[in-house]
Amino acid sequence: MSVGPESVLVLADDLSGAAETAAVLMSRAGSALIALSGPPYPAQAPVLVADLDSRHHPETFDLVRGALRHAVDRRVFVKIDSLLRGDVAATVAACLATAPVVLAPSLPSAGRTVTGGVPYVRGTLLRETRTWRAALTLTACDGLAGPATVADALGAVPSVLVPLSSVRAGHRALTAAIGRAGGRVAVCDAETDGDLDAIVAAALDADPSTHLIGAGGLAAALGRTFSPDPPPDPPPSRPSAAPLLVVVGTAEPGAAEQAALLVGHGATPIPLTAAELGEPEAAARRVRNALDGPVVLTVVGSAPPGLAGILGGIVARALDDRPAGLVLTGGETARRVLDALGVTELTPLGQIHHGAVLSRSPQGHHVVTRPGSFGERDSLLRIAAHLAPHHFISAERLA
Repeated sequence: MSVGPESVLVLADDLSGAAETAAVLMSRAGSALIALSGPPYPAQAPVLVADLDSRHHPETFDLVRGALRHAVDRRVFVKIDSLLRGDVAATVAACLATAPVVLAPSLPSAGRTVTGGVPYVRGTLLRETRTWRAALTLTACDGLAGPATVADALGAVPSVLVPLSSVRAGHRALTAAIGRAGGRVAVCDAETDGDLDAIVAAALDADPSTHLIGAGGLAAALGRTFSPDPPPDPPPSRPSAAPLLVVVGTAEPGAAEQAALLVGHGATPIPLTAAELGEPEAAARRVRNALDGPVVLTVVGSAPPGLAGILGGIVARALDDRPAGLVLTGGETARRVLDALGVTELTPLGQIHHGAVLSRSPQGHHVVTRPGSFGERDSLLRIAAHLAPHHFISAERLA
């Protein structure tokens, strides 16, 4: 089924997810704009992505309900975390109050699937993964363990499981299964992109007003209903005098390895302890003095409360209003850095690799956002090579 070009409103719970969704929808439905403020939202872009910054917000329900009032005639997609972090229940409840809801949080490209209503990461139960525990080192908002099932993440929100057998039973049977959800959330199993394609097609046939809720995999499936052509790669970078600053604001074990590889190829490391983070002016001076070449800013040891905001303040002081190439890992870190720089909107240009989205700000910054748990060992190296080819010959030859 093809629904044809149309306007889309995406509501995202964090900035890296907002950018990821914009990248898989742009050009298929039209150009995209990421709004970091509002509502009201700018209306010019066919794909309007609003970062609600709601993942750990105490008033998630009200934020989502307020944003939905500005959907007008746009199709609605709601981006949540594929690991079910944040207040998923409040997000879904706000949507269910206004329209039918289909929820499919699987992200097959990252090995994140749902079978029997149970979330897995590369075959391991979500609640048992290192990825989930790493997230808890930065925030206690999600409790002590991940949810055992998607229904657990929904709490009191009524739901019905659409099992994998129904997802793969054919379009008519799946459409009927989703339609039987009534006033409940249709929670769909999915293990492959093909499963997600089937879910989107059936959900929109069951009721065109359905709010689709999921991760980047479901967003990409929605994009394929507009056009089978892949979204564009970002334009190649040219040598620039702008500084390049990589900010690693995630506790993911893989991120430290990625940063180390980048340092091994010439980037200057600036690791900051909790004590050094307590002196942001001194930390900013260290960063500023090193910006004649690529810099990697990391946090060592235990993270202090408000880490992302502290990093944002350090970056803003260090750049002192200069345009820069910025690589920001972790959605909260990205948002706090851009808030500190006064950035209220981004124009996405494309993906350097899955989840690593290059955007441009009105202030002249070239910004790459990426979820902290994404990327292979050479992820940061590939991103840096794209932004600063005069410092890195090529990601392929260096990795």
